[in-house]
Amino acid sequence: MELRISKTVGLIIALCMLIFPSCKDDTAPAPPIPPVAVAFAKGADVSWLPQMEASGRKFYDADGTEKDCLQLIKDRGMDAIRLRVFVNPSNDPGNGHCSKDETVAMALRVKNMGMRLMIDFHYSDSWADPGQQTKPAAWASLSFADLKLAVANHTKDVLNALKAKDISPEWVQVGNETSDGMLWPDGKASTNGFQNYADLFKAGYAAVKSVFPSAKVIVHMGGVNVAQWNLDGLKSKGAYWDVIGISAYSTPAENWQKSNTEVLAGMNNLVSRYGNKVMICEAGMAWDKAEMSKSYLTDLIAKTKSVSKGLGVFYWEPQSYNGWNYYQMGAFDNSGKPTVALDAFK
Repeated sequence: MELRISKTVGLIIALCMLIFPSCKDDTAPAPPIPPVAVAFAKGADVSWLPQMEASGRKFYDADGTEKDCLQLIKDRGMDAIRLRVFVNPSNDPGNGHCSKDETVAMALRVKNMGMRLMIDFHYSDSWADPGQQTKPAAWASLSFADLKLAVANHTKDVLNALKAKDISPEWVQVGNETSDGMLWPDGKASTNGFQNYADLFKAGYAAVKSVFPSAKVIVHMGGVNVAQWNLDGLKSKGAYWDVIGISAYSTPAENWQKSNTEVLAGMNNLVSRYGNKVMICEAGMAWDKAEMSKSYLTDLIAKTKSVSKGLGVFYWEPQSYNGWNYYQMGAFDNSGKPTVALDAFK
């Protein structure tokens, strides 16, 4: 009898739950939400583009039709754009511009094109790279405490300007190719140790997260060969990051298969050692070796995808053509058309 009553009650409860969903037990745990898959990023740094356009440079599809450069890049499979930011740049078309206002204007174009965005802080009035990390002129005489504050305030100022336009970068680089630190001489790791470099990086990291908590902060090295020395030093001084960025250029004179294999081994080592995701933030080869460049890029993309935490590959200034700023590693020909090198991103 008790068994029969129990079964009857169970049937009534089940029927109630079907007819009246509010009868369901709200204390039951909700099913787990599956993680959102992040698409492998295929992108380009096109920070020269506004100055190229202002100088009269135009861009064309293979059939000679004039097109927006961003559209040409998107048509070839790229879904992300990287933009650099200088502090107080000159108006030099090749080595200046990229101010806060110019970057926001360009980022709005990227957003309207439906593409993902990376912001690359150079913390200089012009280029910051493995050979130079020159402090902005306005920061040259600051105390170290004020220098950290300047990094934080500049970072927040630029990112808040983006936020005001409803633009949200997916990634933010705190420094560009900081292979030996940043804001020399204060933050030069090989001469002053890692504490200052780490403190400056942490100031930038915290500033990014204060404006865009979900943005992924990248620490970017000029090559995979210096990454472990750099990151071990940062980590020893309490610095932290979300993504490890690497530059991975190749030239026709090099054995690109060998260099790509070394990059792959390096990326796998970094993932194993630090547990972070990795990304190729800059890549390129001579524009007039387009078929070789396509092979190099196809292989580099495949190798980066094969890394358990490989995030993406960005080409550096592919739209530069016909000797723009004397740069010869673009991926457009001298008539302003994309070469087959960019087919690697399709």
